[in-house]
Amino acid sequence: MENLNLPTYSFKIKSELQRKLIFDSIRKKYVVLTPEEWVRQNFIQYLVTEKGFPASLIAVEKKVDVNLLPQRSDVILYGCNAQPIMIVECKSVKIKITQNVFNQIARYNMKLRVPFLVVSNGLQHYCCQMDYENKSFAFLPEIPLYANIKGF
Repeated sequence: MENLNLPTYSFKIKSELQRKLIFDSIRKKYVVLTPEEWVRQNFIQYLVTEKGFPASLIAVEKKVDVNLLPQRSDVILYGCNAQPIMIVECKSVKIKITQNVFNQIARYNMKLRVPFLVVSNGLQHYCCQMDYENKSFAFLPEIPLYANIKGF
């Protein structure tokens, strides 16, 4: 798989029926190793290992109804009060981060209303903090540590 702009992590990878599978430590099962899944698994490890997010407070491919249509958010992270605090949208390294990607995560956030949104293609990572009171947002220079946002 492609090198990413993230630390290097070890994963359990196996072949089955001419497909590569990667073990998802959050869902506790092997999933098909697509380019997007490679980014997602690395980004999850980054959040747990480098940013201190508890693995037990992470949901992967969680169903979110948007305009009565079921969608699946890549990663949702929860705070200490069991409320969602961050949505992460992962794309393959070959997908450029465009306004359409931000529109996708914004649709998920219409329902969840989290304080932090993250978009990554494994090479570029963007994090913005929402300000619902002032109807604005601000891009952050880096993804915050869990300890600093867990109470949001």
